Amino acid sequence: MEAGDRLITKIDHVGIAVASIDEAMVTYRALGLEIEVIEEVPHEGVRVAMLVCGESRIELLEPTSEDSPIARFLERKGPGIHHLCLGTDDIRAADDELREAGLQLLRPEPTRGAGGCWVQFLHPRSAGGVLLELSQPADDALSDEETE
Repeated sequence: MEAGDRLITKIDHVGIAVASIDEAMVTYRALGLEIEVIEEVPHEGVRVAMLVCGESRIELLEPTSEDSPIARFLERKGPGIHHLCLGTDDIRAADDELREAGLQLLRPEPTRGAGGCWVQFLHPRSAGGVLLELSQPADDALSDEETE
């Protein structure tokens, strides 16, 4: 990245762990929000509902198995904010720069997430106790060959 370029372009979404998307939607519908899309991300053991909220989104995360990361989160902490997702136009550069800065990332390289986006997670120990997700939209993202 050139000097002055920003790794982060926006707050993409806030991830909220819920036991049931249907039950959680009672509150969000009362706030005037509706589901834009629901999808399952099998390799993460999660069902995801995206709600548009202005220029950002809220991601409801429902576990699909008892041993998924979201199920474990719900067991330990109960429902609530799971992560903050920051948008980037260059997930590979962000990954490289965070590693060079000595920060702890959760995956050896970016992987596919909901909506086909490329994602990487910054460990809460490296982010003041907050799980940060970095996301690059699928239409801007690396090809599958670039990460193999």
